[in-house]
Amino acid sequence: MTTTTPPTSDSTKGYVPGLAGIPAAISSISYIDGNLGILEYRGYRIETLAAKSNFEEVCWLLMKGHMPTRMQLESFRAHLAKHRQLPERMVKILEAMPGAGHPMAALQAGLAALGMFNQKPDFRHPDEVEEAWVRILAATPVIIATFERMRTGKDLVAPDPELNTAANFLWMITGQKPDEFAAHVMDVALILHADHEMNASTFAARVVGATEADPYTVCSSAIGALTGPLHGGANEEVLNQLREIPGPEHVVTWLDAKLAAKAKIMGFGHRVYKVKDPRSSILQGLATQLFAKLGSTPLYDTAVELEKEMAKRVGTKGIAPNVDFYSGIVYSKLGIQTDLFTPLFGISRVAGYLAHLREQMQDNKLFRPGQIYVGAHELEYPELRTRG
Repeated sequence: MTTTTPPTSDSTKGYVPGLAGIPAAISSISYIDGNLGILEYRGYRIETLAAKSNFEEVCWLLMKGHMPTRMQLESFRAHLAKHRQLPERMVKILEAMPGAGHPMAALQAGLAALGMFNQKPDFRHPDEVEEAWVRILAATPVIIATFERMRTGKDLVAPDPELNTAANFLWMITGQKPDEFAAHVMDVALILHADHEMNASTFAARVVGATEADPYTVCSSAIGALTGPLHGGANEEVLNQLREIPGPEHVVTWLDAKLAAKAKIMGFGHRVYKVKDPRSSILQGLATQLFAKLGSTPLYDTAVELEKEMAKRVGTKGIAPNVDFYSGIVYSKLGIQTDLFTPLFGISRVAGYLAHLREQMQDNKLFRPGQIYVGAHELEYPELRTRG
């Protein structure tokens, strides 16, 4: 006897694809109002933090829930500097990775491997959790920079304990001390990406963390989710897309063809924002300053023209530039390779992952969602000789 259960409107009632809008946690870390274009970290508007704060301070804010004192911030920075040197065998692991591989794969594997060099923290002991937190924040940019130097055949650059996270990353990537403005641009970019409520990779971090996996495994798993082009990988796709357009004067023809083909325009639209992403506005301002200082580029002019034309066609539908639209343009002008854009996102977002992990463990419940089954029942086993 064979019975099947075809899907019906009744049998799938309550199903929400992608869990869109379904609360998965109670959190005080970040807040989004997608209709008004508001993003806050612990109650502070992102515009304020971008203008007045720095990445290390934001990391502390996300993890601890309050702004650090001057003494706490200096101690935290010194602690980060202490852990920026990777274990020698960790460097050999990165050296053994194929240079043709994507840096995000190197980062995901590197974070998982880093956990093997450090004991798993006991979540009942805050000091152990904080030590792992600092080690991950310190090591993430160094893993990326080390892999980048190795795959391009360049000598490794030792971290400089006098530089902050943003400046140190640029130093280790390029081998040149960045000027104050370049370091500031990078620092603001890291602030903007540090957390964003219950996005795909943060949810992945919470799910893995709920199993009581160690923080290194949690961050490695979340980086895996960040890799995809529908999430963190979108900033690479935006730059590749802009390079398809010969120049700003060709935007209308290119866009009309794409929209006629119902192709996705990367860098526009967001699952939450119905107006322009506030982070995109800040990055656009940084891009304007960057090009005023270093000279403009047709790529930026093309992006501005594309934003204008998209506003005419789909602006009324709530489709506006997201954070990925201008981030790649900024990184490219700083001389960073396109496939390092998403790892840069990762450098910043681990701060959010770790804050959410800490919050998750305060009242942890293993994630075990249900499902709606629409498959067959009571199938008769077919003998091998009878199978067509």
